[in-house]
Amino acid sequence: MSGIAEGMMEGRFADPGVKVYEFADEVLVRCPVCGGCALVLARLGECEHRWVGGREYTRRRLRCGCGHVRDEFQDCRTFGQPVDPYFQLPLWLAADCCGGQQLWAYNLAHLDLLESYIGAGLRERAAIPGSMSLVERLPAWVKSAKHRTEILRTIRRLRASVPQGRQADQPVDDVATGSQAAPPS
Repeated sequence: MSGIAEGMMEGRFADPGVKVYEFADEVLVRCPVCGGCALVLARLGECEHRWVGGREYTRRRLRCGCGHVRDEFQDCRTFGQPVDPYFQLPLWLAADCCGGQQLWAYNLAHLDLLESYIGAGLRERAAIPGSMSLVERLPAWVKSAKHRTEILRTIRRLRASVPQGRQADQPVDDVATGSQAAPPS
């Protein structure tokens, strides 16, 4: 993600060319038990992959401060919706905005990118062969200057909702936490 910071300048935003899935290693979600801010971890180590019937299954972990932990080996994911791509739980960083539209982000780095793009007076895109970046795929209402103030206000509100322990870009020491999931059979 270091290319994101390099792509931003004061008053100007240069598209770093990232895709939405690049933000999905750590996703802030609503805990299904307590409703608090929980974390979904997509990468738990090199040995966390299993092959069954020609399909790769990757271990994912959901954990919350209330003590709820869920491990699963999964073979599918869904990106680009206001739910986490692995457990399909509602995102913590999601809010109605601009007349019923939903603004969402997987984590604070994703929210930072949106804030930099929306707040920039000049938005630059480089042609990236192959596929469109996250910024290129944003809906028109997000790109519209008439919604800029409301979207930035919503981003500030979402950022303020993140519990203190989740606000810094802290390393996640999670390998010893929680139960071990059995691979799918």
